[in-house]
Amino acid sequence: MKPAHRPRIFSRGSYGESVRISTILRSETVGGALLLAATVIALIWANSPLADGYFNLRDFRIGPESLHLNLSLGTWASDGLLAIFFFVAGLELKREFVAGDLRNPARAVVPIAAAVGGVIVPALFFVVVNFSAGPEVLKGWAIPTATDIAFALAVLAVISTHLPSALRTFLLTLAVVDDLIAIAIIAVFYPGEMHFGFLALAVLPLLAFTWLVQKRIRSWYLLIPLAAATWALVHASGVHATVAGVLLGFAVPVIRSAKNGGPDAGPGMAEHFEHRMRPISAGLAVPLFAFFSAGVALGGIAGLKSAFADTVAIGIVLALVAGKFIGVLGTTWLVTKTTKAELDDGLAWIDVVGLALLAGVGFTVSLLISELSFGSDSPHYSHAKVAILTGSVIAALLAAVVLRSRNRHYRKIAELEELDEDNDGIPDVYQQRPDQQ
Repeated sequence: MKPAHRPRIFSRGSYGESVRISTILRSETVGGALLLAATVIALIWANSPLADGYFNLRDFRIGPESLHLNLSLGTWASDGLLAIFFFVAGLELKREFVAGDLRNPARAVVPIAAAVGGVIVPALFFVVVNFSAGPEVLKGWAIPTATDIAFALAVLAVISTHLPSALRTFLLTLAVVDDLIAIAIIAVFYPGEMHFGFLALAVLPLLAFTWLVQKRIRSWYLLIPLAAATWALVHASGVHATVAGVLLGFAVPVIRSAKNGGPDAGPGMAEHFEHRMRPISAGLAVPLFAFFSAGVALGGIAGLKSAFADTVAIGIVLALVAGKFIGVLGTTWLVTKTTKAELDDGLAWIDVVGLALLAGVGFTVSLLISELSFGSDSPHYSHAKVAILTGSVIAALLAAVVLRSRNRHYRKIAELEELDEDNDGIPDVYQQRPDQQ
């Protein structure tokens, strides 16, 4: 007989958290569709007779040189628009661990461990494949470490799967932690020419922004200039400007009022900003970045053969498809064994297999790191992008097969999660245990 006190992983969270995450994922699903559309348009244009127009647009420079901001549109997309994406990621991560279900260490340990495993193992795959290629090639070790939540959700939407709330929460949290690790990697391993004076100056508008939001001041005409100044100074410092987005996100308070703090105090400024900024991030910033970054001249069959003769491309594809899968699944399995935990009722390891495969969809941040790893004059530059697209598609197809095979079972769980026999507005399944009320 199994002891009743054995911990569960992938257990259903609170109803309020489930509703919040469902709302987030709906927004990201729409963003994922726009992301895919932008990618397809970029690829078609970059491989058409009008390709010069695409590359001229991407490389068109605009902005004041005196502020070190005379940048190409492609750079504005990667440094500027993705800062919005990372700002939202910072908000979401802080909220999860301050007021979300993951403030409970027992619930947080699995997605965090899975995210860490999903970063380390793919990096090892890439390094092993490219170990003899030299330090210039090994710069790309971090390319396959990220999971793209918007792309992943677009895959789920296409196959019309009814993923249970616990698995949706896991996928979202894994992707958000992944983003945090990615921005730490970018800040530490991919700096430009450092200018510490600008970095020191960036602290001033960041502190002013922090003071205002801690005072619950929402005036856009105060906050936006301070955020822009922080971004510009971080950009000028040599640290990648997206780091500013995460720092600004972490500055925003989660709890509604400092006087009656605690996770039950209600939605705070973080949730307010997230509602405002997530549609901009998912619907505009990320698709535009994909449009300017994913357009690579494939060169037909010969070009593809050339790409996959490069160990960089081979390493990226293997890392995304096999490395992510082994890292996420293996780490999750290891946590269950070391903590003597078990999967929640209604779930099986095949569900974890599907999510581990889906985690191999690395797109937005992978494209960003590929641009930081290899200059546009490097042959590895286009090869890496071809490999990111290929590996992400392969991972998506494999995940679709596994998760689609479980869709009938997921429908039953979805029906259970909507059943409200006592008509109190909260599905009965969320009231079965005191800690979930």
